[in-house]
Amino acid sequence: MLAAALLLFFAVCAFSGCGGQEGQQDIVVLYTNDVHCAVDENIGYAGLAAYEKQMEEETPYVTLVDCGDALQGDAIGTVSQGEYLVDIMNEVGYDFAVLGNHEFDYGMERLAELMEMSDAQYLGCNVQYTGSGESALAELTPYEIVQYGDTEVAFVGVSTPESITKSTPAYFMDENEEIVYSFCSESGEALCSNVQETVDKCREEGADYVIALTHLGDDEASTPFRSIDLIAGTSGIDAVLDGHSHSVIDCDMVENREGQEVPLSSTGTGLENIGQLTITPDGNVSTRLISDYEGKDADMETFIADIQSEYEDELEQIIAHSDVKLVTESEDGVRLIRNRETNLGDFCADAYRRIAGADIAFVNGGGIRADLPAGDITYGDMIAVHPYGNHLCVVEATGQEILDALGMGSRSAMAETGDGENAAGESGGFLQVSGLRYTIDTSVESTVEVDKDGMFLSCGQQRRVKDVEVMQDDGSYAPIDAEATYTLASHDYMIKQAGDEFTMFMDNEMVVEEGMVDYQILITYINDYLNGTVGERYSAPEGRITVE
Repeated sequence: MLAAALLLFFAVCAFSGCGGQEGQQDIVVLYTNDVHCAVDENIGYAGLAAYEKQMEEETPYVTLVDCGDALQGDAIGTVSQGEYLVDIMNEVGYDFAVLGNHEFDYGMERLAELMEMSDAQYLGCNVQYTGSGESALAELTPYEIVQYGDTEVAFVGVSTPESITKSTPAYFMDENEEIVYSFCSESGEALCSNVQETVDKCREEGADYVIALTHLGDDEASTPFRSIDLIAGTSGIDAVLDGHSHSVIDCDMVENREGQEVPLSSTGTGLENIGQLTITPDGNVSTRLISDYEGKDADMETFIADIQSEYEDELEQIIAHSDVKLVTESEDGVRLIRNRETNLGDFCADAYRRIAGADIAFVNGGGIRADLPAGDITYGDMIAVHPYGNHLCVVEATGQEILDALGMGSRSAMAETGDGENAAGESGGFLQVSGLRYTIDTSVESTVEVDKDGMFLSCGQQRRVKDVEVMQDDGSYAPIDAEATYTLASHDYMIKQAGDEFTMFMDNEMVVEEGMVDYQILITYINDYLNGTVGERYSAPEGRITVE
């Protein structure tokens, strides 16, 4: 017992810096973001584990953090509702993590379970609960301070205020459909003020350095909640490690509100890079990306392989065939699913309409996540197209509500499609449709009005969507009647949960409230309506959406 106690004492002393020289070594923070279930792609978690061990041979002060969107994005996440990813991250040894908007995609109750399973402490200073009873995110803490020798470093978590609209809005509501989880989304000033209070508190508690772990991104559309906006509106942060926009940022120096330069870094997505922040004994703070690391930790590779084997057989089961490739992109690689009609969009929308027996179907472009190959189609292929596990909903909607939804979905559309991989004016709420056709006149500015959380309020009289026609029983089209009632099929994310800010259907009469899961809708459509094969009918977009 005495020997064990002495060993424990020396171990604690080594960590806390009582040993003198130990406290003078580099502090290394390894960071990832937007992995989206890419467990063995690029560097992979086995590579990350190997690099982490390499750093631990150089300094005793190594911390591993994730800046959000790790638990969702591929079949391994969908099948396990995030659990496989938590298991893998625990095995790698994450210390801290931030809630990205897609961490909420499995619902609050499931997120609470995942946070309980996780060995990493989740951080979020701007996540606030205003409801009655206990918050599902009770285990979330604003910050943690870690002592490395005689140096104290605070880690502060910040989740994007866009989480409410870029996950599932209903998850943030109580039984009265009131939003009870907030992210300081009132304004950029509100977010900066909240973070500043947390930074000041960390300093008061003795932190020598403050590192912000953020899921904010640098997309222009995210203004005023970008990481650069946060830096410009605060002081006292020594570095910002970011996620959300999938940007690859080695080290950008951004001025804070006092004119001091703060390093900003982000690793991209899918473990294409490992981020490394280093604090040297003389106080230099720097970031860099490791992109060409080829080492693999054998134990981690085995661990991942064991997990993958648990669901591989099911994912590889062939369930259908396609004579054509169904795509989200143009031939030159521009992502079109969020700003143009595609053959895959037609296929998905047709599946919803036919399975539901509805007049019209909408599928949001942001919910269609992968192509379907020509040839054999597997269960895993279907999950990759619809990885969120949403359920079929059918609602009674007026023609006017249909028009409002089309206006909301097309408010960002532009005449050009894009350049390279960058689509012009894309929106996750762009509507792929079945049972109707319409034209977007991009010369007309959108008159859609939204509230402070980005939720739809109304459309003005001048509309950029025109020539809206509904398919009749004989296959012909007739102009939509704003006063008539139609049955509309989609999924719960859009109909019930105000996904992509579509609020116009939330109070409507439900015909089907929670039907078939989304990828099963596609499987059933192929097998029951297309005789197991996607044919030449879907070789190209049908001409349902015209953009001019």
